[in-house]
This record gives sequence, structure tokens and C-alpha cells, in this order.
Amino acid sequence: MTIPATTDERSIASDPSDVVLEVTDIRKRFGPVRALRGASVRLAAGEVLGLVGDNGAGKSTLVNVISGNLESDEGSIYVDGVERSFAGPADARRVGIETVFQTLSLVPTLDITENVYLARERLGPEGLRRRLRWMDKRAMRGDVAEGFERLGLSLPRLDTKVAALSGGQRQAVAIARAVLWGSHIVVMDEPAAALGVRQTEIVLSFVERLKEHSVAVIFISHNMEQVLRVSDRIAVMRLGRTVFDEPRADITASQLVHLITGADQADV
Repeated sequence: MTIPATTDERSIASDPSDVVLEVTDIRKRFGPVRALRGASVRLAAGEVLGLVGDNGAGKSTLVNVISGNLESDEGSIYVDGVERSFAGPADARRVGIETVFQTLSLVPTLDITENVYLARERLGPEGLRRRLRWMDKRAMRGDVAEGFERLGLSLPRLDTKVAALSGGQRQAVAIARAVLWGSHIVVMDEPAAALGVRQTEIVLSFVERLKEHSVAVIFISHNMEQVLRVSDRIAVMRLGRTVFDEPRADITASQLVHLITGADQADV
């Protein structure tokens, strides 16, 4: 299991000029419908990019292209400066891109450790135990505990079933799993949707702490307050195109709404 280094340990990766993901002029058509007409985003290590847009703006299609669920018709994806093409989500994960959807991919009947190690179970030593696929749960729990501590993530006991966790805690487990397995680019699709105030705070605080570990995040949400809180930069999509991409400090909430809706932008 890969446990991410802190910013001090990876000072080069925390440099804003260190671009880990560059998506250029992505176009995607579904029959007569042009879902993406030239979408571009750029992401540095340790940066949170808020990606916003109205329904139908193309956000979901772009996320599915980045995560390997869809192949684009045109455009380029560069990861760590190398051009990539994805035949499926496994290809994206292999180069360090993980997407955490609203639905998550957790098994409620398994505990926290088992979910972190899902499909990556650590087997016992050579011999009968390995042949019987006997899991080394003690070692797995130790690794997960170390990883959670390093990420500053406080959750119930690691043998707690996921079914007993709150919505915010489940989201945190899903995000942490992506980071602990070496994904240095995490795409979060509405991670705090339908959560209460306390559970939303768990998720947002965790997203903010990921910057310390040089994890690059694309944060997608319809909640402008959340986007403005966690983002270093904000990109706005409208009608399949990226129409704005600037530092968070350079935009107000009202300007953001105007950009999303395409209203009169005289004051933007």
C-alpha cells in the first residue's frame, strides 16, 4: 500500500507549476448531441480545482472521459507530462487517477479495513494459509491505521462495518482508499451531496487536508459555498466548453453564478 508523503517530504510535487493532469480540447458526441465541444482543464499537485456548471454543461461526460469510462472523439489527456489514452477505468487507475462517485464502491457488510483492501487483499505467508487465500488481517489493519493517521483521518475502529458509518464517514473511507493506493489525482463527483452539516464538514475538511499530501483534486459540486471554500482554482463549463478557469481569489459568488448561467457578464 502506498502512503502519500507530506508536503515537506515532497516539496517538488507541491510546486504549483508541477502539472499532474492536463486535459486539452476534449470533444465527445453522442449521435447528434455534442456533449463536449472543447473542454480543457489543468491540475497541479496539491491543488483543488472546483469544476462547476449547470445541468447539461458537460461535467459528467468530462469526468467519465478522465476516469476512463468513456473515450473522447478528439482531444488529449496528459498525466505527469505523458499523453495517455484509456480503454477503461483500470487504465486510468494505473496512472494514478481515481474517481469517487456519489454512489461510492463500498461493501456495507465489510469493515473499514476490508473495504480499503477490497480486491487487493493481503494474503498470509507462503504455505497452506496462502493456498487457502487466508488474509493477513492484522497486517492490513496496521497499514490502514498508519495511512489514516498520516492523512489526519479520524474514524471509528477499523473493524467497524461500513453499514454502521455515517454518510460523511463513508465518503472519507472511499476518498482515503483512492489516496492510499497511490492515486495522486482524485476526481470527486458531488462528494457532499445529500449529507448533513456535520457529515459535510468531515468530507470538506478531509479534502482540504489532502493538499498537504500533494494530492490533486477535481471537486465537482452544485454547492457554490462548498466550491468556494475548498478550491484553489475554479473552472466553469457551459454547453460542453470550458468558459472560465482562474484562481479562486479572482472570482466572487455572484460572478460565478453569472458564468454558470451565461447571464449578462458585464460585471465579471
